[in-house]
Amino acid sequence: MLSETSHLAIEPVSRAADWDRAISYDAFLDVAEKHVDLWRGLYERFVVPPDVLARVSAFQGDWRLLVLSEDWCGDASNTVPVLARLAEAVPSFELRLLARDENLDLMDEHLTNGTRGIPVVILLDGAGIERGWWGPRPADLQRWVMSEGKLIADLDERYLRVRKWYARDRGKTTLDELVALLDAITGDGSVG
Repeated sequence: MLSETSHLAIEPVSRAADWDRAISYDAFLDVAEKHVDLWRGLYERFVVPPDVLARVSAFQGDWRLLVLSEDWCGDASNTVPVLARLAEAVPSFELRLLARDENLDLMDEHLTNGTRGIPVVILLDGAGIERGWWGPRPADLQRWVMSEGKLIADLDERYLRVRKWYARDRGKTTLDELVALLDAITGDGSVG
């Protein structure tokens, strides 16, 4: 079952030109200025759980994760390193990033409740066709941010609670939601 942060593509759209402009995770880190220690630290510590690795490795075809992000985004710094490790661990997966603020036309096609929430992970098949997208954060956390979280006026306190959620979750929900989206896209695993 798909979470409310997962979306199937309504009609096929080629994102090959966007993919060609995107940069690798390493290249992104080379130009990042904010939260660099967090981005690098989570990436260095994260190991894809064997059950997730087995599930993702079973998907047929090549898959591209095109991520709209910015280095200052706390949600991105807690999810994109996990996805980078996943793409590194699965030979048929690749991850690249585009800066949201330099790609507002693409961002505006993937709004969350009318806002430009990031990260957005656009799932492309091997031909560069958009099949679905996920973001900007795991559904349970998104519900909290949009309800109770809004009641916390101190942004530092709100962010601390979000960080604690990510630390407890250890990337599990992000990966589970991504796998569920791939399941919905492929049905029997034959797309790609």
